[in-house]
Amino acid sequence: MNAAMRAYYEKRAAEYDDWWLGAGRFEERERPGWYADVSALIDVLLALAPARTLDLACGTGFLTRHLPGEVLGVDQSPSMIEIAAARRKDASFEVGDALAPRAGFERIFSSHFYGHLDADQREAFLALPRDELVIVDSALRPDGEAEAWQERELDDGSAHSVYKRWFTGAGLAEELGGGEVLHDGPWFVAVRSASPRS
Repeated sequence: MNAAMRAYYEKRAAEYDDWWLGAGRFEERERPGWYADVSALIDVLLALAPARTLDLACGTGFLTRHLPGEVLGVDQSPSMIEIAAARRKDASFEVGDALAPRAGFERIFSSHFYGHLDADQREAFLALPRDELVIVDSALRPDGEAEAWQERELDDGSAHSVYKRWFTGAGLAEELGGGEVLHDGPWFVAVRSASPRS
């Protein structure tokens, strides 16, 4: 992410969960099947085998709380980390660079981060040491585009430009060099991929 996008997510922290919960400015949005898909995605995460997990760009910890095993959540936003740490007391959290290598983890998990990375950042992300990678991101909608710069507005009226990509389950698995599609819903995809060294 560039510096402007980092600043956007720091500023968005207090209202970030409105997106998941359909609150605030998301309350009036037409998102058929949204809540069922959120629930199905959470069920997928709860079914994962416990593992030492590094949750990169963990945000507010909305999904972090459903990851089984020992978890370290990392995010560049201090405000996001503060919310996440209050949400899951049995996990560890730190402010830091999600693309910095960290040893000792069996699984890397990341939700709605990979789709914001440019080509060089994606290469660095996929080179991080791990046995297993689980990525959750936004599903490509039937009438949607696969890649765009979006103009987003926060509750304070400020406008921000955000780079975003959307995926099919099969497309994301192929991009990761192969993997198992864990979830391919109308709003979210989740793919598990083994380390290229495995």
